[in-house]
Formats: sequence, C-alpha cells, structure tokens
Amino acid sequence: MTVVQALSAYVVAAGLLTLTPGLDTALILRTAAVEGPKRAAFAALGINIGCLIWGAAVALGLGALLAASTLAFTVLKWIGAVYLVWLGLNLLLKPRDRFEVSDGARVGGGDLAWMRRGFLTNLLNPKVGIFYVSFLPQFLPTGVQAAPFIFLLAVIHVVLGSCWSATLILATRPIAGFLQRAAVVRWLDRVTGGLFLAFGVRLALERR
Repeated sequence: MTVVQALSAYVVAAGLLTLTPGLDTALILRTAAVEGPKRAAFAALGINIGCLIWGAAVALGLGALLAASTLAFTVLKWIGAVYLVWLGLNLLLKPRDRFEVSDGARVGGGDLAWMRRGFLTNLLNPKVGIFYVSFLPQFLPTGVQAAPFIFLLAVIHVVLGSCWSATLILATRPIAGFLQRAAVVRWLDRVTGGLFLAFGVRLALERR
C-alpha cells in the first residue's frame, strides 16, 4: 500500500466514523443548543486538543513498539482485531434507535470552562486511545516511519472532526433532529459496524 492509497482509504474511513454520532457529537450539539455557538466552538477545540494528545501518545508508543518487537506487533495486532470485531458485531447486531442530545446541563465559568470540559471529556476517555491503537496502524504504508505517520493520521482525524463540529454548530437544530431519527441512527450504526468488522478481519490477516 502506497502513501497515497493509505491516506485516501483513511480519509474515507475516518470521515465516516466522524459522522457517526458519539459522545463528542452529543457534547457539541448540547452546548450549541443550550449555551450558544461560541461555547460550542470552545468545547470542540478542547475535544480536538484531547485527540491530538492521544494521537501523539499513541504514535510515540506504537512507533517504539512496532520498531522494537515482532512479538509486540503480533500481540497488538490481535488485541486490535478482536476489539474492532467486537465493536463491529455490537453495532451490527444491536444498532441504537436513539441518539440523545437533549441534556441541558450547564457548566459554570466562561468560555474556557467549556474548552476544558471538551478537553477532559476526550482525554479521560480511554476508548479514544484504544481506538487509535487498533485503527490507525492499519493505514501504515510499507517503508514509512510509524510514529510521524500515525500522528499525521491523528491530525487528519482532528481536521475532519473540526469540519464536522463546525457543521454541527452552524446547523444545530436540523442536524440534531436528523440524528434523532431512528432509521438514521440504525443505518449509521450498521454501516460503522460493518466497517469495524471488515477492518478487524483485515487486521487479523495482516502480516508485518
């Protein structure tokens, strides 16, 4: 797989995953609806900073592991494959009917308090790190250094997330209504589940 092929495949996959409703999407929608677009933008900024920190940590750790040990690569490969298959099967077999965005809980303080909330929501969520560990190495082309390329993938994910966050903030009400339709939520979960399952199987068959 060439660098161009890897980046093209990753942008498609990461783009679809970005669109799938999750904790970050809920926080941005709730903040935009209750506190306004400015504070929602600060929350999104905090989320993105958290992603970059996770991306840097995973890139440095994975880069060292993959360069140093074939055993580490094999163990990581199977842990990642099992995790992705498990996520995929759960989304395929048990898709959600609702995506809650109605929580109007307020946070004290100014705009920076919302950036801090977005940052901590992301940074303290170990699923982000686990996801990066299991997902990003699949797009590592042959012959490139692992750490900088994996961090580049995390940066691309943040750019895509920023574009989606801006869309959510600018169109809070129609987007929130659209995401609460049962058919839409089920469809997104099933498509994402199929994607996770396919990547998990691919990762299991991957050779160093």
